[in-house]
Amino acid sequence: MVFFFSKRAESNKKDIPKDDYDEVVKLFKRCDVNKDGNLSWEEVKAGFRKLQSRFPLYRTHRAFQIADENHDGFINVDDELDKLVTYALQCYPRDIKFRLI
Repeated sequence: MVFFFSKRAESNKKDIPKDDYDEVVKLFKRCDVNKDGNLSWEEVKAGFRKLQSRFPLYRTHRAFQIADENHDGFINVDDELDKLVTYALQCYPRDIKFRLI
């Protein structure tokens, strides 16, 4: 049987350019509109919309499967943001600069 999606994304931070990583971190931190240190479903979806995702609802669903380790419905900016950013950069590996314009 072939599995198209794994539960956890492989984190190869050495393959990710540092400036791209930092830009996406800033983008998702800006999406935390209530400044509580947790990204809600709507805040993450807004981040994927800012990345011009064609499927922001799907991307948000997958992001929560990957990054929300304690399953509380929020992505903690201090602990779980790394997995969210890595997933976002895996979705758009070459054109992140173009999407952030």
